Amino acid sequence: MEKATIRMRLSAHNAHYGGGLVDGAFIMQVFGDVATELLIINDGDEGLFRAYESVDFLVPLFAGDYIEVIGWITEIGNTSRKMEFEAYKVIEALPSISASAAHVLKEKVLVAKALGTCIVPKESQRY
Repeated sequence: MEKATIRMRLSAHNAHYGGGLVDGAFIMQVFGDVATELLIINDGDEGLFRAYESVDFLVPLFAGDYIEVIGWITEIGNTSRKMEFEAYKVIEALPSISASAAHVLKEKVLVAKALGTCIVPKESQRY
């Protein structure tokens, strides 16, 4: 099935807690952006996010980290689209060294994963 990927740097604006910690709600927002791209690819319409069946936050993220978020459709119903999402840390900020220090991780680290369902009304499906 088709995959969609977003890569981005987490900025101080994304930090919600002390120490530059980024909250899980931000990752869920990015999962939603990936879902929108998948629906446009599959149906020609943004659709609507109906529900998350599960969300797991596994590793903390901080301002300055870079993430890669991947999603794919696992099941297509009449109007429903079941999806899986994974978020990985690919570059880690090193504020203990300096405000701009970072390094590329040798292996990306799974930081969050989710299962969700989106809906594309029949009359909005163009493909």
